[in-house]
Amino acid sequence: MCMILVPARSRVPTQDTPPTSPGFQIIMKRILIANRGEIACRVIRACRELGIESVAVYSRADKDSRHVHMADQAICIGEGSNADSYLNLANVLMACEISGAEAVHPGYGYFAERARFAEALNEIGAKFIGPTVEVINSMGDKALAKQAAIDAGCPVVPGSPAVVPTEEEALVEANRIGFPVLLKAVAGGGGRGIRRVDTPEEISKLWQTAQAEAQASFGSGEMLVEKCVVEPRHVEIQILADEHGNVIHLGERECSIQNLRHQKLVEEAPSAVLSEKVRKAMGDAAVSVAKSVGYSSAGTVEFLYDDKTEEFYFLEMNTRIQVEHPVTEAITGVDLVQQQILVACGEKLPWKQEDINLSGHAIEARVTAQNPAEDFAPSCGTITRWNPPGFGGVRVDTYVYAGMDVTPFYDPMIAKLIVTGTDRADAVKRLQIALHEFDVQGIKTNIPFLRTLCAHKDYVSGDVNTAFVPKFMMEYKVNGDS
Repeated sequence: MCMILVPARSRVPTQDTPPTSPGFQIIMKRILIANRGEIACRVIRACRELGIESVAVYSRADKDSRHVHMADQAICIGEGSNADSYLNLANVLMACEISGAEAVHPGYGYFAERARFAEALNEIGAKFIGPTVEVINSMGDKALAKQAAIDAGCPVVPGSPAVVPTEEEALVEANRIGFPVLLKAVAGGGGRGIRRVDTPEEISKLWQTAQAEAQASFGSGEMLVEKCVVEPRHVEIQILADEHGNVIHLGERECSIQNLRHQKLVEEAPSAVLSEKVRKAMGDAAVSVAKSVGYSSAGTVEFLYDDKTEEFYFLEMNTRIQVEHPVTEAITGVDLVQQQILVACGEKLPWKQEDINLSGHAIEARVTAQNPAEDFAPSCGTITRWNPPGFGGVRVDTYVYAGMDVTPFYDPMIAKLIVTGTDRADAVKRLQIALHEFDVQGIKTNIPFLRTLCAHKDYVSGDVNTAFVPKFMMEYKVNGDS
């Protein structure tokens, strides 16, 4: 095990310095970020703006990562693999105690939605910046989350009322619901443990595959069976709630541009197709779900939306900040990460629902170290050139730089490109320009793929759903990068 304390590199405002938002009484002096990459950089920046010291953790493979150099303290917690470092509970807790951090921000992924981590922090007297252990448990279990949505009066996708223990019972449920159906891991996330089944004959093979993947990914092979809503849009509502029972939503994000494993590629806010009536109904439903479980902090309620019938169905709730949170920040002016910290300090939300206004349009594209020409295989090596776009309405969240090594240990996302325009057409045009100016050398990235995707006539017109990328991929493989 490696446990090295790196001293502060630069002085940030002390606790005596007023935070940027007048009226807030910050009660935390030091926060540890139990994550890496661009989200760690994002949280460190929010801490600095609030006058709070930040503590980074890092693996030996990440010793030169930007988040290590940005933080006021940095502690090495292990070797390169996630199991030895960022997912090593004992080492992360030890770093918290060594640094004297009063609170921990988990970012997303890793420990962000693991109740055991929040419990362990409680045991050592550190604040978990997120919802309570009980909420994490209830929303992390898809069966319990679905029941919570039903209890809150939120529409849900027809499906099995509880865990389906065997493939024989899965077949019975599928016949009752009607094909196509989805086999879904109860503890799933990130597109893992999910398989679409179109015929009874496919149940056996796909059940075993989905269950094995769920067991390997989440330590649980429990499964649900749900109706497969064909070619829906994926729309999510951003929630913000304090510890005093106040809950608001900050509009929706369209997340229909997903790869074959349901992992998001491009997100935008607001959706191009939601009417004000549907936006209000979906927002009200999300707030009801959050209130029903006593939610606090930032979170997201996700829905499947049929734009032909204007019907929507509860999908799941994410009890953390999302990768795509910047697009909501761009159109609302609300700093979601700062608000997470302030809520954890016991502050009340400074807004009511009627105070939230959506202005303009924002789009985020995820830039990954992957080679599109080789079925998006990870691309590792030294970044020899890193020239991100930099003009009005463009934001790049990243942790890499020229001369840095990209290793094989972690998620391939290396940056998020966020653009803001007066309307969707303006934002799409700005995104296209920014992607063409984004110059990365030394490793392969998905930027050529994103350039082609975001120039596609259906994407430009907004005529997309969750089936768009699979169809686009067939064209892309035939024609290549245009």
